Amino acid sequence: MKRVTFGWSFFVTLCLVIFMSVPAWGRTIKIGVIGPMNFVQGKGHWNGAMMAAEEINAKGGVQVGKEKMKIELVKADSNEFINPTDATNAMERLMTLDKVDFVVGGFRTEAVLAMQDIAMDYKKIFIGVGAATKSICDRVAKDYNRYKYWFRGSPFNERYLVATSFAHLGLAGAAIKNELKVPVKCAIVAEKATWTEGMVKAAEATIPKMGFELVGIWQPSDKATDVTAELSAIQKSEANLIFTIFSASVGITFARQAGELKIPAVQVGINVEAQKDGFWEATKGMGNYVFTMNTYARGIEMNELTKPFVDTYIKRFGETPTYTADTYSAISYGLVPSIEAVGSLDADKIVAHLENREYLTSGGKVKYEKDAQGRPTHDLTWGPGYLTSLGVQWQDGKLVAVWPNKWKAAPGAPEITYKGMVPLKLPPWMKK
Repeated sequence: MKRVTFGWSFFVTLCLVIFMSVPAWGRTIKIGVIGPMNFVQGKGHWNGAMMAAEEINAKGGVQVGKEKMKIELVKADSNEFINPTDATNAMERLMTLDKVDFVVGGFRTEAVLAMQDIAMDYKKIFIGVGAATKSICDRVAKDYNRYKYWFRGSPFNERYLVATSFAHLGLAGAAIKNELKVPVKCAIVAEKATWTEGMVKAAEATIPKMGFELVGIWQPSDKATDVTAELSAIQKSEANLIFTIFSASVGITFARQAGELKIPAVQVGINVEAQKDGFWEATKGMGNYVFTMNTYARGIEMNELTKPFVDTYIKRFGETPTYTADTYSAISYGLVPSIEAVGSLDADKIVAHLENREYLTSGGKVKYEKDAQGRPTHDLTWGPGYLTSLGVQWQDGKLVAVWPNKWKAAPGAPEITYKGMVPLKLPPWMKK
């Protein structure tokens, strides 16, 4: 009996020694990817993260001090378009059951604010790739010790989205004046959601200053399936420019019905659904000439990282990446280099390194901002030399880039044109 006991004890001890002598061979860096997975936005989150993880793992993983660790992704469906409570539950599961080390994703502001608090409770770095509301990053400056684990990955905040949109409006307004020789009359159409509130107010104040007449503001549901009432009112207003602010499915509804009715106005602004290749089919070609802000387009190069990312994404998933696929950059160019630099998964060490870096991503250069008091906000810098995004337009079945094309952010600023730009086109029915 003693021999059996001794033999078993020896076997257990030997297994422990062998296990401890091969440190971290089975350990992984667990990254939660959270988003509305049944919608294009969440699919972009997952595709971008999966591409990053596969590329990094194929090269041997992440060097964490003396250890080499692979990335393990954990998918979490936030369902945030339907029920924000589902988003908080999904984040809680990532923290407690899945025990992730980091989180990327999030889309709808109302859900992201709640998810942010949960991640901060657990002191987990959460890189947001979707929500644009400035107040999410303002929390970092106001309560740094609690919110320092939050970083914005994409897009830049609503203030810069507005500035970019106004540049796009200016381009379209100039085309209307030059080609049609008529005054510009602008309508604002924004989905009813928290993230659009600041943009609507800014547009209401700024559009008249641009020399355009503001003819009205319409705010349908983000999931509206019929906007003919709004379009009828817009047509009666004689608007020839429509400033759209859409992130959800109403973007398809509005574009399709406006095309069917041949509304004599060009749509310019943000339409997330129009950023994806499937938009043409979804609108049955009625989305022709829709102009939206976007991060990527085929054949456009912001820097040397753009083309490899876009081409590989298209080859892998059969479509152009939307901005929520910037989970790729958040992991590949943001998180992983900082982990390797500090040689640790310690969140505080990574935060201190990440917030002071300037680095290229496939969409431009990232530099995290500070507020007027010099406090970190972990928000993104916008403008020439950093992140600008693109203005893209559907032209006869192809999504092409039309902005920035000889664009100057201010007098004396450098002129910006990316390779592959084409001229903006007005809908031909506007000219009749």
